[in-house]
Amino acid sequence: MTFRQLAYHNVLRSRRSYAAFFLASVFSVMVFFVYSMFIFHPLFKEEGLQELAVRGMFIAEIVLYIFTLFFLFYSMSAFLQARSKEFGILMHLGMTKKQLNKMIFFETMILGAVSTVAGIAFGFAFSKFFFMIGREIMQLESLPLYVSWKPFALTIGAFASLFIIISVISVSFIRTKGILDLLQGYWKTDEVTGISKGLSLLGIFLLLAAYMLASMVTDQTVYQMAAIIPPIATLGTYLFFTHSIHSLLNLYKRRKGVYWHKTRLISLAEASVKLKDSAQMFFIVTIVSTVAFLTVGTLASFMSYTGDFRESNPLGLIYISFNGNESEQADVERLALQLEEKQLAYDVVPLSIKRQTSAFTGNDVDIFSAQQFNRLAFSLGFEPVYPEKGNGIFIPYSRDSLKELENSNVQTTLVESGIDLSIAEVYPRLMFPGHTMNLNSIIVNDEDYEAIDQPLFGYGPGESTFTYYAFDVPEWEETIAIGGELEEKMEKAAAAADFSGVNFFFENPGEDYRRFKSSFAILLFIGVMVAAVFLLAAGSFIYFKLYTGLERDRKQYSLLVRLGMTEKELRKIVNRQLVPQFFLPWGVALLHSTFAFISLQVVWDEFAELSILGEMVLVLSGFTVAQILYFFLIRWRYIAHLQAS
Repeated sequence: MTFRQLAYHNVLRSRRSYAAFFLASVFSVMVFFVYSMFIFHPLFKEEGLQELAVRGMFIAEIVLYIFTLFFLFYSMSAFLQARSKEFGILMHLGMTKKQLNKMIFFETMILGAVSTVAGIAFGFAFSKFFFMIGREIMQLESLPLYVSWKPFALTIGAFASLFIIISVISVSFIRTKGILDLLQGYWKTDEVTGISKGLSLLGIFLLLAAYMLASMVTDQTVYQMAAIIPPIATLGTYLFFTHSIHSLLNLYKRRKGVYWHKTRLISLAEASVKLKDSAQMFFIVTIVSTVAFLTVGTLASFMSYTGDFRESNPLGLIYISFNGNESEQADVERLALQLEEKQLAYDVVPLSIKRQTSAFTGNDVDIFSAQQFNRLAFSLGFEPVYPEKGNGIFIPYSRDSLKELENSNVQTTLVESGIDLSIAEVYPRLMFPGHTMNLNSIIVNDEDYEAIDQPLFGYGPGESTFTYYAFDVPEWEETIAIGGELEEKMEKAAAAADFSGVNFFFENPGEDYRRFKSSFAILLFIGVMVAAVFLLAAGSFIYFKLYTGLERDRKQYSLLVRLGMTEKELRKIVNRQLVPQFFLPWGVALLHSTFAFISLQVVWDEFAELSILGEMVLVLSGFTVAQILYFFLIRWRYIAHLQAS
């Protein structure tokens, strides 16, 4: 039998043990290949579409490659440690370390080759499905399946190099051990030692400090805290698993009335040893899970912003014409014609807005006629307003301003025209995007509006009056490319820093919404796929650790059976050992993510005035359900392995 045949039979014989490693590898390859199919899609190159998608997936591939390298390195080392007795016997029978390293290299390459081929096969088989999702997300007319050698070459090259690196590095775990160490096996620790009370307290203190700082984040300190909190939480997490948790267990063990109770003594004593040995693994799982939670949660919160966007932008198109705009009528007619060509129903309401100075604040204020305002309100299905002569109504520019103006009562005078106004009401809806109107805008009675006959100080007659064309387009998401030539003029003027020939402002909220929604949906799609790899790997870490000590656990299980333990009691012991290993790092990751989302809420409050509580609960609940299902699956397999003895 050659070394290649020996390696092949070793892999085939241990196929059940390698199952989790193989599935995680196949899934990583599949995700990497699918991203490659998007990156090299000819449609993106020919039309320059969705540059964000290509860049996002390219970055995701780099992250995925680095993480997969780390994950395979860890998992392979766990398998090699579990097979230490086998290697010890082979070396005792005369196999040299060079030959042993060669055999391990062949085994790893066999697994890598099969994983890569299977991952590419599944990736290509499901490419059409993922293209359908991508087409809907990016709102493309078509995203056809294609065949090119580039995605295959990139994936094969990336993972071939990855498995070669793993094959070379993994043998170092065997190279440093003697035959006696290998024959004794991996598990040699029978008691927990090396616990520092100082480091235990420091770990708890750092975690509490990180949580307290996260809950106290403000608009002014959010960026400083983003650099301070993660290192504190990371160090606190490491010390918590390596020292703090064991100090807490020791305190629990001192309560003999509780600790010395039936199966509790056995399960907790064994759990202490495993928690100590698995401390670094728990730290890794916690950090990986936290990153996955935050990635998906943050991207899901972006989707909330798209929902809030429509409420803050009820208009379909906006065209504002300032003094001296000779193309005003032609531009408005062109927009109307483009809407008609797309067979989109619309209503355009011109609002003639006069600007005056408020004696109350000394700032400029924009004046709307109640009659013109009501026409737009009727078109949008909003309630009309009927201010009496001498009274005004505030127009809110944001949700915060709506709350602030509800209790305002202002007595002012429009300085240029000498008109006294009492303003004690605020319109209950957001009618205009905040950046398209003056922060000080009010609706007045038509008589007061007509009485405003003087321009703003420093302006000639009619120069401080402008026209706001508000287009109500019910199917506002279909306004893609409408007004493109106007946006192009504005972009050129902005690039040249010369707005002398641009006496208008144009905005297409429908296209902006599509851009935001597509971009965030693409990022969410990318993030969910990467997070799925992270979480599958995090669960696999735990499975590999269980498998590493499986032989020792089988002996204990067999001994307990001979001592008279019932099946029910044995299952209770297994549960008490498995639950901390699965849900302790998971619970800490959930706690980390919860406080991180609290800080993220501060950012969103400053940026978009929306709540991400729903997204936070949905993401954390979804991942928790997935972890519970994964726990029952692994427990079933673990008990089956124990009973196989």
